[in-house]
Amino acid sequence: MYAENYRNYDDQDVCLYDFKQIYDLETEDLPPQCPFRQMITLQRSIQGAQQPPSAPPSFTPQQTQAKQFGASTFAIDQGAIEPCLFRFVYIWPTRGNGFWAWLVFVGRRSVSGFRWDRGTWRFFGMDLRQISSFQCY
Repeated sequence: MYAENYRNYDDQDVCLYDFKQIYDLETEDLPPQCPFRQMITLQRSIQGAQQPPSAPPSFTPQQTQAKQFGASTFAIDQGAIEPCLFRFVYIWPTRGNGFWAWLVFVGRRSVSGFRWDRGTWRFFGMDLRQISSFQCY
């Protein structure tokens, strides 16, 4: 009985909406104290961020030259990595291999930007606690 009624509908019963328009929040629609205001503004600024102007340098720096912070439970300070914004930076994570990046955002707890991966730039983000050391160029 259910199967008979499943396909029994008129075209007028189907409503098509532009979901992008429905769910597109404007910052002005939110109250000033709402934490989502900052998230929307940040998301829009990151989406508008430009990729690096070229490929990263062709060499891999030595970790001994980098700013190292040792093995600790603390994250690196955002002020230490902030001068690397919109510059090439080589990042050595606490786990895994180092990589070239182009940072477009430095926050209190995280960084984001573009990571060089197999010959192309890919957007990424990581927690400051995951960075063992880095070097700006």
